Amino acid sequence: MTNEDIVLSIETLKEYTSGMIKKCQEAVLLSVDSMVNKNLEQAQKIMENDDDIDLLREYIRDRSVELMASRHPMIKDLKYIYVLSDISTELERIGDYAVNICKETIAIGDDEYIKELIDIPRMSKMCSQMLEALNEAFLNEDDELAYQIALTDTELDKLYSKIREDSLKVMYRDPESNIAQGVRLLFIGRYLERIGDHITNICEKIIYAKKGTMVEIG
Repeated sequence: MTNEDIVLSIETLKEYTSGMIKKCQEAVLLSVDSMVNKNLEQAQKIMENDDDIDLLREYIRDRSVELMASRHPMIKDLKYIYVLSDISTELERIGDYAVNICKETIAIGDDEYIKELIDIPRMSKMCSQMLEALNEAFLNEDDELAYQIALTDTELDKLYSKIREDSLKVMYRDPESNIAQGVRLLFIGRYLERIGDHITNICEKIIYAKKGTMVEIG
């Protein structure tokens, strides 16, 4: 197999990975939209569509192994193939967290929210913006943009801390009525915070693929 064939195979995996990023972005946005609007049918659909993300992960993983094992790529290409497989694992977990948000939404059901939903939608919007920029950094192999995206994760952490503080206050005020839903809101905030962590991990891998050195951001 020629070097050109290897590049084309890597480019194909890049396209699939980019598509996976877009699907994760949609899942995160729609999961919180389902929560805000109490659209339980939409939440269920997102959970079912997670199979598409899982299938993409399997495809990228299997093709990556095939390329590494049988096509004898150059060291530079070998490193990039490894990164692609690793990124797909991070994205699969982001999809799983979107599913978890939907599960909590369905568990809350039609119950009135114990607090106004302000910071959770903000976190969702921020995650979506990070994923959109991530796709650009990934496709362009832009390590500087990847670094800047990862730095914004601290803002997600701050929002999660506020959600935790506000939810605990509401739960403390009326434990009997509020504690069950309060815990679910805490979980949802935590899932969004973890999505930010996985985005940061992907940014670190983009930098590694470009520069050959692993950096830990945040």
